Amino acid sequence: MSFEIREKPDMVERALLVGIALPGESRREREALLAELVDLVSNLGIGIVESRLEFTRELQAKYLCGIGKAEEIRARAEELGADCVIFDNLLSPSQQREWEKLVNVTVIDREEVILDIFASRARTREAVMQVDLARMQYALPRMAGMWKHLDRQRGGSGGGKGGGAAARGEGEKQIEVDRRLAHERIETIRAELEVVRRQRGTQRKERIRQGIPTAAIVGYTNAGKSSLLNLVTGAGVLAKDILFATLETTSRKIELPDGQPLVLTDTVGFIRNLPHRLVEAFKSTLEEAVLADFLIQVVDASDPDALRHYETTCEVLAGLGAEDKPMVVVWNKCDLIPEEMREVTLEALSAKVACPSLSMSVLREEGVDRLMSACVEMMSHRVCRCSYRIPLSDSRTIALMHRDGKVLSTEYDGNDALVEAILPKEFAARIEHYRI
Repeated sequence: MSFEIREKPDMVERALLVGIALPGESRREREALLAELVDLVSNLGIGIVESRLEFTRELQAKYLCGIGKAEEIRARAEELGADCVIFDNLLSPSQQREWEKLVNVTVIDREEVILDIFASRARTREAVMQVDLARMQYALPRMAGMWKHLDRQRGGSGGGKGGGAAARGEGEKQIEVDRRLAHERIETIRAELEVVRRQRGTQRKERIRQGIPTAAIVGYTNAGKSSLLNLVTGAGVLAKDILFATLETTSRKIELPDGQPLVLTDTVGFIRNLPHRLVEAFKSTLEEAVLADFLIQVVDASDPDALRHYETTCEVLAGLGAEDKPMVVVWNKCDLIPEEMREVTLEALSAKVACPSLSMSVLREEGVDRLMSACVEMMSHRVCRCSYRIPLSDSRTIALMHRDGKVLSTEYDGNDALVEAILPKEFAARIEHYRI
């Protein structure tokens, strides 16, 4: 069952985009957010007639801004022939209704735009359920105005007595039915997602039991996370130059240069002002970041807001409880930085982060060796390189060394094998008596 937030025109063709800067917000930040909204709306295939940033001296409950500024926006929408006004702000249900009364066209806020994009991108059953859950939670408080036309068409309240259902309008009864169905569907999806979460937990426990470390690839949307996973593992994950191309996790096992196995997991992209309900809905997916041994944050180094994107990702990770995870930062798309500016730009970015960082161009397949070396360094506390003298009669230990580590060389001396290997420290401790 796919869930529609509310009835909209079949095709919005002329959208006016509006950002209202509240007291204390910087112009640069609001302009960057509004530019991001342009990208978001464009990803929905909606035509944009204008985007405008408005400033208000104090927050107003009805329209966010004062009535005079609201009237200016209404007049501009009418002048441009806009059939939709899209706000970069998050509007309360009552504010959304008041704006629609004023401008007499559909009004959408930033959260609804992101939810619609997620709905269009969802492919797997888990992703569809997660998006439906977030959309229903968004829509529930907005149902009050969705059925008013039934009351108007049928004359409002009926002839019943005592204030029962018969005395209420058709619209009010329809709201109650829809709310009940939505609540039931929310609980059903939550239960189904809990099953998925437990299954994912079982898979994770098996990886832990086998001693396989994991790294979660995180970062701002469209930074190149899926492309990085594809390059390193050949995963074949959808990787397009669009926002939120990946909504579900994909995990692939690789072998690092020192022989250690590592499971890399792609995750959903982050964005500034990512709706809290989406973070909640995708919690089972985002747990991969919380429980990973370390994180690989991919940042589009060519974006003027690269540092802000890094900070946004860190803020979302902190909200998930993963702020203390070891991390390596990948400055991707460095080939898009003008060559004369590349070195100084990357140095300036690296100076602003407190964790190891490296530059890459995933598109040109440059920097993979640097990333693999960084992963080895991140996992260096798990392994040791040693030499062993092992009796040939203990073939099981030799076989386990090949399975769980990397055997660098093997020579034979009588009835013994002289083995140099890189092994997990726990395994190495168990065969310490063979160590030379």
